[in-house]
Amino acid sequence: MLSARHLSAPEIQLGLRQNARQFLLLVLVNAFVGGMVGVERVVLPIMAERQFGMASRAAILSFLVSFGLVKAGANLFAGRASDRLGRKRLLVAGWLFGLPVPLLIGFAPSWGWIVFANVLLGVNQGFCWSTTVIMKIDLVGRARRGLAMGLNEASGYLAVSAAAFAAGRWASSLGLRLAPALLGGTFVLLGLLCSVFLVRESQPHARLEATQHLSGTASQPTFFEVFWTTSWRNRDLMAVCQAGLVNNLNDGMAWGLLPLYFAARGLSLPQISVLSSLYPAVWGLAQLGTGALSDSIGRKMLIAGGMVVQAAAIAMFVILDGFLVWALAAVLLGLGTAMVYPTLLAAIGDVTHPTWRASALGVYRLWRDSGYAAGALLAGVIADALGMTVAIAFIGVLTLLSGIAVIAIMKETRHAQSA
Repeated sequence: MLSARHLSAPEIQLGLRQNARQFLLLVLVNAFVGGMVGVERVVLPIMAERQFGMASRAAILSFLVSFGLVKAGANLFAGRASDRLGRKRLLVAGWLFGLPVPLLIGFAPSWGWIVFANVLLGVNQGFCWSTTVIMKIDLVGRARRGLAMGLNEASGYLAVSAAAFAAGRWASSLGLRLAPALLGGTFVLLGLLCSVFLVRESQPHARLEATQHLSGTASQPTFFEVFWTTSWRNRDLMAVCQAGLVNNLNDGMAWGLLPLYFAARGLSLPQISVLSSLYPAVWGLAQLGTGALSDSIGRKMLIAGGMVVQAAAIAMFVILDGFLVWALAAVLLGLGTAMVYPTLLAAIGDVTHPTWRASALGVYRLWRDSGYAAGALLAGVIADALGMTVAIAFIGVLTLLSGIAVIAIMKETRHAQSA
């Protein structure tokens, strides 16, 4: 005879429709995660020059180096820990790390405190964004993975765009400190409350999928085995990792260097806000289509094509001049990134087994978000030595080479089954 507990427990099912309420809640939570990053995308580089008197591009971009390195490590930890400890605990912990960030931005007495704020922000983003990705993949199963990742990334990067635009516009009236501090404080409190009281653990869904997986029950590999397989031994996963790294390398350049590049060419703060928010806005909106498109036409074509479109957009920033032309370049950069971003995550899900998928996602996100640090270092050093135009062009060449590498190395993963 079934106990009352068994009778009242909700049946675990896989699928987007079956888990729509929790899925949409996680979409909202990820929007708050994206908003935390968005408040910095316009104001921090300008703040470094105008309020802290910094001239070196490499020194200004130090906040991105700290953010990228810490976020990469947090991604790796979150992927493995979520398999062992559960997803929700990591999500809540990430929001607790994010609580001090708005206060530090608002009241930091020196640039070193801003760098420290981005250390905490890196943990927040690594834990929270990783777990929302993993939880959505858990809930939907195999059939709608691309669509799920498109919705996840769209919510995050539309929030990045909206927060970047709002912070940049309000900075003119509220100040470079108060505008991002108020926005960031709102996002972190809402995200924490939703995660504590409304989000449910999704690990049972991953266990259910594991029992249904066509490759059967796989033994849990060691961390080293997952790291080696994802980074090198499986060439599809290796191609995905390098594309993710280079994608965030050029995003780091767009975040940290392009606002300074536009300001040096005479654009006002409101104009810079438009350009800096247009790119993630297109990125976010287009992912609503590209994620689902990858479910039907496959992953490889979108990833390789997206890297080439990004390279062309970056070339437009350095070859052409003027607000309207740069706005078109920002649209193309957002479109190319939208072709790549959710598709890379879906490809990881295609190739990996549910029992170690979260760990593999952590390894991928380690490499991907290392691109922020690499991009900041490369762009900063080259900009100081040879100028911002050369630095931006160099990042564009690397992006093109990454797309060529995907064509040469990667096979189509859409119907792949993990061994």
